[in-house]
Amino acid sequence: MEIFFSKEVQAGLDAARRDSLRKASRLRIDVNGVIYPVLRMWKTGFAVEAEDAPKLRGLVDLYDGANHLFQCLIIASEEEAGEMRYEFKRATAVAYAAALDFEKAADAPVGLISDGRAG
Repeated sequence: MEIFFSKEVQAGLDAARRDSLRKASRLRIDVNGVIYPVLRMWKTGFAVEAEDAPKLRGLVDLYDGANHLFQCLIIASEEEAGEMRYEFKRATAVAYAAALDFEKAADAPVGLISDGRAG
């Protein structure tokens, strides 16, 4: 059995769902200093409110609160039910240390302490 709602009721239900997603999510994207709240995210993309975000394309930064999670290359996918969906072409996790280009021994010294006395 399928239930059909009038356009006004369906629009109200969609708006209530978007509001609850916006309040529950801490995710946001930063596009050249402009912040857009992310309604939801999945493995291959994310969704933003359609009326807030233009059809974005290119490099964006994805944050969870103040934590920088990913630097993403995105393309606009589709608009449905008031959401603009974007797909990741690349999502690189942010690293806070430089990558090593050599293997670090498990028993390597942490630092070098030299004797400051004149010999």
